[in-house]
Amino acid sequence: MKLNKLKPLAWGVMLGMGLLVGPALAHADASHAAASQNTHVLRATLDNGLRVVIVRDTLAPMVTTQITYLAGSYEAPKGFPGTAHALEHMMFRDSTGLTGAQLNEMTGKMGGDNNAFTTNDATQYYFVAPSAYLDILLHIEASRMRGAKLDAKDWSLEKGAIEQEVSRDISDPGYIAFQKAERLLYGDTGYAEDALGSRPSFDKTTSKILHDFYNDWYEPNNAIFVIVGDVDPQATLAKVKQLFGAIPEHATPARAPIALQPFKSQTIASTTPQGTGSVQFMYRMPGMQSKDFAATQILLDVLGNARSSLSELAVQGKVLSADAGLQPFTRGGIGTIEVGFAKGADPKQAQADLDEVLNNLLKNGVSADLVEAAKRSELAQAEFNKNSAVTLASSWSQALAWQGLDSPAQAEDQIRAVTVADVDRVAREFLKPDARITVVLTPNPNGKRPPDSNGFGGTESFASNDKLDAPLPTWAAGPLDTLSMPHWTLAPVSMTLDNGIRLIVQPENISKTVTVVGHIDHDAGLQEPKGQEGVGKLLGSLFDYGSADLDRSAFHKALDAIAASESGGSDFRLAVPSADFDRGMQLLADNELHPALPQKGFEVQRDALSRSLAGEMQSPRYKMFRALRTGLLPAGDPGLREATPTTVNALTLPDVKQYFAQTYRPDLTTLVVVGNVTPAQAKATVQKYFGDWKAQGPKPDVIPKPVPLNPASYAVVNNAYASQDQVLIGQQLAVNLHDVNRYALKLGNDVLGGNGFASRLMVDVRVRHGYAYGASSGMDFDRSRSIFYVQYGSDPAKVAPVDGLIRKNLVEMQTKPVKADELVNARQFEIRSIPLGVSSVNGIARSLLQWGYQGLPLDEPMVAAKHYLSLTAEQVQQAFKTYLHPSNMVQVVQGPKPAKH
Repeated sequence: MKLNKLKPLAWGVMLGMGLLVGPALAHADASHAAASQNTHVLRATLDNGLRVVIVRDTLAPMVTTQITYLAGSYEAPKGFPGTAHALEHMMFRDSTGLTGAQLNEMTGKMGGDNNAFTTNDATQYYFVAPSAYLDILLHIEASRMRGAKLDAKDWSLEKGAIEQEVSRDISDPGYIAFQKAERLLYGDTGYAEDALGSRPSFDKTTSKILHDFYNDWYEPNNAIFVIVGDVDPQATLAKVKQLFGAIPEHATPARAPIALQPFKSQTIASTTPQGTGSVQFMYRMPGMQSKDFAATQILLDVLGNARSSLSELAVQGKVLSADAGLQPFTRGGIGTIEVGFAKGADPKQAQADLDEVLNNLLKNGVSADLVEAAKRSELAQAEFNKNSAVTLASSWSQALAWQGLDSPAQAEDQIRAVTVADVDRVAREFLKPDARITVVLTPNPNGKRPPDSNGFGGTESFASNDKLDAPLPTWAAGPLDTLSMPHWTLAPVSMTLDNGIRLIVQPENISKTVTVVGHIDHDAGLQEPKGQEGVGKLLGSLFDYGSADLDRSAFHKALDAIAASESGGSDFRLAVPSADFDRGMQLLADNELHPALPQKGFEVQRDALSRSLAGEMQSPRYKMFRALRTGLLPAGDPGLREATPTTVNALTLPDVKQYFAQTYRPDLTTLVVVGNVTPAQAKATVQKYFGDWKAQGPKPDVIPKPVPLNPASYAVVNNAYASQDQVLIGQQLAVNLHDVNRYALKLGNDVLGGNGFASRLMVDVRVRHGYAYGASSGMDFDRSRSIFYVQYGSDPAKVAPVDGLIRKNLVEMQTKPVKADELVNARQFEIRSIPLGVSSVNGIARSLLQWGYQGLPLDEPMVAAKHYLSLTAEQVQQAFKTYLHPSNMVQVVQGPKPAKH
């Protein structure tokens, strides 16, 4: 559970923020559905109290289900703060009529994705899958609602897995500091302990404790089931009644009241392996069911606005970054206002700058203009939520389950009602200087492992001897048996403008919004002049300063006026209500083609980049990826060029302007428009604002040359804070995006490690041996260079045996044809997951953009599907034998030095 900047309403669920448990809504018209004013929404409360919301969304042939149990760590037994999290893990083990192995297999076969998260107040389980398999999803959730077995054997296995997860998270000093602040702010309440749990609490947890928690809280009358996608609402409700209706209602225990205790303002100081430090002010804030929650959202949005005095600290170069965020609970929350500072900088000065901003806010009040901008942004997000079944479902889940409201519309009404006086009152009540915890994280590579990690490294085991190939239940086997080509929903219009811009337009009427994404093809390693490494990155940071016609403040004010979000650079983006598409495109073009590039802004950003690099280049994460690139690429390769403080400090504003003139070209630009707009309208608008952009000189080569196979190498990057090792293994692949052999490699990779629990690596490393929480493999194909990689995290003593399993599995992929059922599973996963890749407006835009500038057909997944259907096990084996070289792997380990290699 990480702190997140306050996002508009729907993002709370999917980002794992601490959401809330709302009181049960009245069972009005129990078991009778009531359609809302929106005919696409069907709502019902079954006789057993299960609340159901079904929303028809036809953007793509997919569906998401989100079932939320109104119990999180707040309801955990005293002394066992991780109980809800432990139960979340166990819900993926065996249930009546459904084993954990079967659940994993059918998820892969559906081409779907599933996961869960536990927060302080609730636990949610969600699926995303093609809508043809909704019946399977409903069976799964019905089986788990009251059929989870939770036996002692399974818990003894899963305990090791969850302790590996804890070991990973407590390696982050920022997370540990947040835990300490949480205990101080909410001592002696259910919010004092984070939902993650701890090793001592899990060591004490028994199967009986899990059963008791499950029986107390996992009841239909304590759950909300949201289903959104291309489904028939009435037929879906009938199936929900059939599968869930017979589960009896059961009273839940009374929830413990929250009694906040006084606390003493204090500072938590720690070091961090990160390249930059931070000063964070943490405050108690109103809960999500408080009448002041909407005003709290607006307050933090105001602080995070690009025109706020907080943001100005970074704009003026006083700090590296500035932000405001919220970790909301049901009856409280933790607001965080923070600034970042460079390694070696004075954190006391950063704190003083932050104090000055907040003192002025409390003295003078918030800007009425920024309050209105925040309200417009929050309300516009409701329309953007329709662009994905997942975000739309999340907005319903959050409103009903956690905010205790009737609908997302009610949450919008609360935002509309917020006044400037409300925001000022909330600020002055909750942002008092003597009512906060201050966290100071200072960069320093010489840290130490957290004390709670002592003992990790050999005692836990979560290996399983359970049968992994049991036949699927009949309700899943039948629907998953036949594989056919998916329904392709995109029909983009592609055109090339006179100046060389490739414009791709995909009309979608799911919402009254338009999303624009663009890419200027480039390669810093090939195009940055010698000695000017970092000029492209520095240029990218300057687009925030507005345009030649509108200075930074005026530019961001113009965006706020139309509730648009925009970013410029070699990768640029605009999201805007369709009514303001023309104005949004005008601002985007003005920023992209005529950036202000002010001298003062240049000096601030050059200094910030230089100072950031000085710290980042010493961080374990940077060193890890640098070691990987060094191992994969030959000496002197352009891909090994890197920006340093020296190269950045030597840059001048004319250098930046010259780089802009040479690399930002219309004939290297691909622009995609998706949303409530016609191709003719999009073309006319793009032509109007981008049509006069002209390229100068010959088109540069931006595709690096292929490189030879890398030799084997091994490197250890010390991270004194880590209790686990993070391991990357990789090699260059002599295959590119236009080579048909990549399809056989991709299919084989699904068998090896690319399909979650249905993959060999996950089964071998985690399920059979219990060496690591997870292991996966992947392949990144590009136009001239591609790589294969494996990644995992484990205790240092387990690195050697995991490496052995990885090598064994690689060799087997080369020496034996994959099994028939494995090939079927991989085919099913790849082909059936195709609709999910383009099931949101953002997903459609990103996909079309990537296919467009890479020179691929705009129905690339369907082209791939035809290959997947015809590929044989022998062809997969031959591809791995030809292109994979286990003896040429580069391995980089970050963390404690493994016992042996």
